[in-house]
Amino acid sequence: MAAPREPDSAKVEAFMEKALGDLSGAMATALCAIGDRLGLFKDLAAHGPTRSQDLADRLDLRERYVREWLRGLTAAGYLTEPEPGTFALPPEHVPALAAEPGPMFLGGVHQMLPGLWQPYEQLVDAFRTGGGVPQAAYPPSVWDGMSRFSGSWFESVMIDDWLSTFPHVVGKLERGSYVADVGCGAGRALIVLAKAFPRSRFTGFDVFPAQVERARANAQRAGVADRVSFRLLDVAQGLPDRYDIVTTFDVIHDAADPRGLLAAIRAAVKDNGDYLMLEVNSRDRPEDNVGPVASLLYGFSVFYCMTTSLAGDGAALGTCGLPEETVRTLCAEAGFREVTRSPAEDPFNVLYDVRP
Repeated sequence: MAAPREPDSAKVEAFMEKALGDLSGAMATALCAIGDRLGLFKDLAAHGPTRSQDLADRLDLRERYVREWLRGLTAAGYLTEPEPGTFALPPEHVPALAAEPGPMFLGGVHQMLPGLWQPYEQLVDAFRTGGGVPQAAYPPSVWDGMSRFSGSWFESVMIDDWLSTFPHVVGKLERGSYVADVGCGAGRALIVLAKAFPRSRFTGFDVFPAQVERARANAQRAGVADRVSFRLLDVAQGLPDRYDIVTTFDVIHDAADPRGLLAAIRAAVKDNGDYLMLEVNSRDRPEDNVGPVASLLYGFSVFYCMTTSLAGDGAALGTCGLPEETVRTLCAEAGFREVTRSPAEDPFNVLYDVRP
């Protein structure tokens, strides 16, 4: 039997440097969550270089906490200190930290993460005993953060970048279509569509009561409640009507019964209709899902997507569980004949037009 190989000392040091960098990044992310929650980033973006006392006074916060927060994120490279005791948010960092909504804004993720970690002990128990963590175990901050994160995409890129690659769908919406959104969440996608296509009518469906209430309130505030409605429904059991267009936005990989859900969607799409499926941009071979984005996605999977599916004895596809090859296979099993992938490039998502 061969003797165990001695580790390469240079590789040990290199990995230690990476591990410490990841720990530092985790702490910086926690500080970012505080900065997003308290409006610190947006204030810095609005007022420019500032001293800790002035920042604290403007936001009615305690200066000692603000100063330590500023020092921590300056050490992490998120902020700069152009003069001793004066701190600034560089303009190049504003899109990610303060420009809401925007295609690069990360505040929604920063809001989500502390909530995703809240049922940590339940998740650890699930590793040991099976099952999962139900949606009801998560605090409202998860849904609000999720809405802000996805809403930045919907409001910035959905129509001009994603939908524009399927002109026939845009034409249908312009002329007036009957649209169902399955797994509507807080309704941000339908609100954007309703504003852009006033001749169409939209109904959102979700199994989570709190999300349906949020969606209704959001539509009322946006002034589109006359053409957007929301219903509590488990769509895997069937939709109540047939539709010109059915949409799902990052829903199928979370579903307990993705095959049943896709079959119900197929039954609800008119024969000349379209099913628009937005899903996570992952590779067909799991071993090719590597790097920072993949690491983030697998983290979301463990802390939410996979475990909430397993809580309902579900398929647990996971965040990276619907690459293009799997999308095509499952859609064909559901009775769809044609799947077209949008050429729009996005590190997180892919839009498919699926037709009967």
